[in-house]
Amino acid sequence: MNKKILIVEDDISIAELQRDYLEVNGFSVHVEQSGESGLAQALEGDYDLIILDVMLPHVDGFELCKQIRARKNIPILMVTAKKEEIDTIRGFGLGADDYVIKPFSPGELVARVKAHLARYERLLGGKEEQTDEIEIRGLRIDRASRRVYVHGAEVSFTTKEFDLLTFFFTHPNRVFSKEQLFERIWGMDSAGDISTVTVHIRKLREKVEADPSHPQYIETVWGAGYRFTV
Repeated sequence: MNKKILIVEDDISIAELQRDYLEVNGFSVHVEQSGESGLAQALEGDYDLIILDVMLPHVDGFELCKQIRARKNIPILMVTAKKEEIDTIRGFGLGADDYVIKPFSPGELVARVKAHLARYERLLGGKEEQTDEIEIRGLRIDRASRRVYVHGAEVSFTTKEFDLLTFFFTHPNRVFSKEQLFERIWGMDSAGDISTVTVHIRKLREKVEADPSHPQYIETVWGAGYRFTV
């Protein structure tokens, strides 16, 4: 079954170019040209990945990303023509998984789409694994529904936060460097830098630690990286 991609892009020539390359590579693609229609389609449709332009009429890509992420855990790629917006997207506080800068190669976009879909499927696991729940010292992950519970209370996580926490859960008591975590979760073909890992570790601690400044779960091993202690 073909993977379904939603493109929200007000420049129809760019949207058609993206659509054509994705369709040639076997994807089913739907295009919306405004923030309002894009949001409605994203929430109502059954898509595997969404590509959002930052500069959209009425509702911009940033707001769109935040609203979609509140309801969906699928990969979201942001497209921007402004280099000054990169730091905002890098922070991933919006829940975006990656970004590309205009002008970009359509082949690069296709490669990123494939990489994020592959990582999402790999981390989600097979059908049997999806039914599994993992619980460690009051933290519980439901991999089937991609939900996280901290001492019984459900806490919202972005896609990459969930992926990173799940990776830690399944590799307890092992030290991973920032470079290793970046490669495992974001992939070496992803734009950005390893400071993204630091941002995500901080956000995880804010959500799971009673005192983020004195973490009991995600420990910093100075000069080496991070370790999830069970």
